[in-house]
Amino acid sequence: MENTMPEKKKRFTKKEWSWIMYDWANSIYATNIMAAIFPTIFVNIAGAAGDIWWGYATSVATFLIAILAPILGAVADFKGMKKKLFTAFMLVGVIFTALIAVTNDWRIMLVGYVISRIGFSGSNLFYDSFLTDVTDKNRMDKVSSWGYAMGYIGGSTIPFLISIGMLLVLGYGSPIAQKFSVIIVSVWWIIFSIPFLKNVQQEHYIERTGKSTLSLAFKNLLHTFRDLISQKGLLLFTIAYFFYIDGVGTIISVSTAYGSALGLGTVGMILALLVTQVVAMPCSIIFPKISARISARKALIGAICVYIGICVVGFYMGASLEPHQEAYEAAVKAECTAVSTASSLSSDDSAALEEACLEAFRAENLDAAHAALEADHAENALLENMKQAASAYYAKGNNLTIALNEAVSFSSILFWAMAFLVGTVQGGIQAVSRSYFGKLIPKERSNEFFGFFDIFGKFASVLGPFLYSTVGVWTGRSSYGVLCLIALFLIGLCIMIFGKKQLDAMQTDA
Repeated sequence: MENTMPEKKKRFTKKEWSWIMYDWANSIYATNIMAAIFPTIFVNIAGAAGDIWWGYATSVATFLIAILAPILGAVADFKGMKKKLFTAFMLVGVIFTALIAVTNDWRIMLVGYVISRIGFSGSNLFYDSFLTDVTDKNRMDKVSSWGYAMGYIGGSTIPFLISIGMLLVLGYGSPIAQKFSVIIVSVWWIIFSIPFLKNVQQEHYIERTGKSTLSLAFKNLLHTFRDLISQKGLLLFTIAYFFYIDGVGTIISVSTAYGSALGLGTVGMILALLVTQVVAMPCSIIFPKISARISARKALIGAICVYIGICVVGFYMGASLEPHQEAYEAAVKAECTAVSTASSLSSDDSAALEEACLEAFRAENLDAAHAALEADHAENALLENMKQAASAYYAKGNNLTIALNEAVSFSSILFWAMAFLVGTVQGGIQAVSRSYFGKLIPKERSNEFFGFFDIFGKFASVLGPFLYSTVGVWTGRSSYGVLCLIALFLIGLCIMIFGKKQLDAMQTDA
């Protein structure tokens, strides 16, 4: 059984606090560079194909670090190597992030992003494995969760809000504001990494022999893989983690795209996601207390069940709105088809006129729609007919339009509810998964095992988005794409429930 005895030490040690502060230091990279600000800046500078280049760059960086993780982990387990590799990758991330801010060439920006992301991910690999060096098994859940909590309130919130403030004051297109939102990442990251660099040391390691470090690393890597396969409890948890963390990562990555597809307001979604960050901070601290009371395995089962509920809410959010969207689009298309059919234009011009009419009906502001139509079509008589048709349609206070607006409002409320629910478990499930894994592995080989753990975490972001997109295209509704994510959580849930004997046996041995 898992150790659920109350902790004797209440306060964090200097080593524990220093380890926790690195999450505070580097979380700003995930917010400003990977997710919220820099991607839009890059796409605006790179032009039409910017999002394509961004996708390729992200894939390359993720793939490289996932492949290198076990090898780097095996090397880092030798005496004196872990801190050196951590420092090297951290500095690479900081320096190449700064490079992004001092250039206006999108190609150099892209290279800087790829290398900085490798530095960010690599340093996190060693950071995770240092958990076994800074604390004991009884405190791992608490220390790991506080790392996530400080990351949410620190790097993910404070400098992010400062960056948003600069962009709002100077204007989103201001080069000064854009460069500030990037350079603050490097400054924040390096300053708050100092406690880690000063106070955290590698306590558990493998002694080096006269043989080549690299050849020994590959030999140990093979040994670790065999151990992972042979220990049923560890293997079961790793497989369960692969599936449920895939669902967690997919929800994080597709939430705003899903909301946009449903026509929800961008500002509202950003504010809702900010709520997720704020809620995640205290919940990440509470989660290890729940874990200590009922066991980490049961706490993870509870978090997975919450995510299944989140998928249900997300599905209903779309399912309640999509029929209204479809009915509205069909009525609008019929109205526009009537306008274009009544014209004497050629088939190509008539199709273009119909599309322009559709855009007019979709617009929230009728005057803006008319202006857009004037920019696209100069045939005065036809343009006037189209304007009159659009004006009449809006003036009727069409029931379909009213129903659609009501459905959008309801779905927006559900999006906020979903964002709140995600905040209650997002940090906790990641933190306890990390510490749970850390309890199952030998301390002196923590980097090797965390290297494999990192592979599963990186490649787990592939299956979920593929399912979401494929089912969405096949059914014609994004809501069914969200619904299918339940399967990922159910697989993880079943393994955690029915693998109780093997998982508890591993905890006893640990």
